[in-house]
Amino acid sequence: MRVIGLTGGIGCGKSLAAQYFAELGALVIDADQLARAAIERGSDGFDEVVAIFGDGVLKDGNIDRRALGELIFKDPTAKAKLESIVHPFVRREFEEAVATLKGDQVLVYEIPLLVETKSHERFDVVITVESEMENRVARLRGRGMHISEIEGRIAAQATREQRIEIADFLIENDGTEDELLRQVENIWDSLHDNN
Repeated sequence: MRVIGLTGGIGCGKSLAAQYFAELGALVIDADQLARAAIERGSDGFDEVVAIFGDGVLKDGNIDRRALGELIFKDPTAKAKLESIVHPFVRREFEEAVATLKGDQVLVYEIPLLVETKSHERFDVVITVESEMENRVARLRGRGMHISEIEGRIAAQATREQRIEIADFLIENDGTEDELLRQVENIWDSLHDNN
């Protein structure tokens, strides 16, 4: 049984790498999806967010993640309040998933803020997916993000060097999807060779 932390900067291709790990047989959990679930309408987290941040973060009865994101990126106190709601839920879900692992199962936890949350010690192996800045910006522009938003998100994250420093494996994602898949397969094989 292995618990792997998969990280990388925004726009580096973590999600595609995670998808490839899932296709190879890993149980993949996305920290961002857990964070979304923590504040979905009907959850305690939703009620807490509305109580703290007000109706201005709502759109069509749901939390407008973009509006909330803009709010917290500018205000460290607001960010800390949101994290105090989201992080305990995410941690609990992660720990429950780890508790269900059996035998030689592999759990890949896709976690963008691994360095920032200082949680790399929780993993048997850390993998970072990195990419050249122009490729990252092009991918994010393709998702409809504005340059100012992209720059803000990148600036708020750990640097490439900080991620590489804690990683056991580095995936460089500047080529084709096939090249990315080959790197994932090589890591997968080496993880199983070391078991």
